[in-house]
Amino acid sequence: MSPSATRTRNSSGRSSKDLDLARFAKALGHPARVAIVRMLTVQGECVCGHIVSRLPLAQATVSQHLKVLKEAGLIRGEIDLPRVCYCIDSEAVKRFKALVQEL
Repeated sequence: MSPSATRTRNSSGRSSKDLDLARFAKALGHPARVAIVRMLTVQGECVCGHIVSRLPLAQATVSQHLKVLKEAGLIRGEIDLPRVCYCIDSEAVKRFKALVQEL
């Protein structure tokens, strides 16, 4: 049986793998978000203010990029008032890499 035959399909006929890959790719479709993922991969975890200080973007813009990455499941954020600490979701990154390799 071919790999495509084993994919789970939803009501629109798209496989769950295709939907996951598209979600990850869309989240990484902006250079600032790629830079944030690289930064978190190297540093392990980082508070929002530190991420803002390393990018030539406004705090609100960085927060929006973090929100997109978090909604896609690529990063996680823990609230430690008054700040939020972000880190990579390593399982999601592994899944993304595996999906890309299947192309």
